[in-house]
Amino acid sequence: MSQKPLTVLLAGPRGFCAGVDRAIEIVEKSIEKFGAPVYVRHEIVHNKFVVDELREKGAIFVEELDEVPEGLPVVFSAHGVPKSVPAEAKKRNMIHVDATCPLVTKVHVDAMRHHKDGQTVILIGHAGHPEVVGTLGQLPEGQIILVETVEQVATLQVPDPDNLAFVTQTTLSVDDTAAIVAALQARFPNIEAPRKEDICYATTNRQAAVKTLAPDCDAFIVLGAPNSSNSNRLAEVAQAMGCEKSVLIERAAELDLAWLGDAETIGITAGASAPELLVQELIAALRTEYDVTVREVSVTTEDVHFSLPRVLTA
Repeated sequence: MSQKPLTVLLAGPRGFCAGVDRAIEIVEKSIEKFGAPVYVRHEIVHNKFVVDELREKGAIFVEELDEVPEGLPVVFSAHGVPKSVPAEAKKRNMIHVDATCPLVTKVHVDAMRHHKDGQTVILIGHAGHPEVVGTLGQLPEGQIILVETVEQVATLQVPDPDNLAFVTQTTLSVDDTAAIVAALQARFPNIEAPRKEDICYATTNRQAAVKTLAPDCDAFIVLGAPNSSNSNRLAEVAQAMGCEKSVLIERAAELDLAWLGDAETIGITAGASAPELLVQELIAALRTEYDVTVREVSVTTEDVHFSLPRVLTA
């Protein structure tokens, strides 16, 4: 029986960003330099496949520093950590390697600069996300206020409405964040914005690619972890652009091909912490049932590279 034709539009850019590439390399180089095991506080990036691969190479993932034995090195995840974590590592004379994405570090530096200037800092982000926990932990309690929605802006209580600044989580929806920023600026006209937008280039580019593809798709599949902020936003963007049949999965095995129904054209992308291998695995799974034609649709190219911490290169 001949297979039903299916056109796959592959979004570009997709998958690993420079910060994720760097974080993975930091764990691998740490294992090379210090020998296994190397401990990693929290998932280095939000992707089970990546974490499992690093575990096989000699990484041990823990939630807190007190789980790390004396004398062994520890790596901090790409999402960033509160100031209390490196302080504790120093107190214990631990070798610690910081894999925080430089674009997250930029948000930390901005928040601290505003605080030093006497401003109250508003952080736009999702409560409980590791990146938000890390950014909140850069300043003393009460000096930084988390805002998640436009609605919260209306009831926001601040010490001085004319002495505010805002920063944002790097992996948010570009459009949702713009709405919150507009609400903040309407209520607090003197609020200071970041000199350069905090939402990272990779998040922006991946969302732009989905926006381009989604109107032409009958269904959209995002490969990424359920706890990955940027991956969840990609699935939401596809829906917002009119492709209501949009799903986030970790691997091809999770996809029930019957879900595609009568779809003739589907979009595929991958979150910033999902490897390309998982995209190709999904296409191979689709080929078992469909006559698949793959078209790459790229909105931009990325050539960003971040250097490794000095402790690994010295």
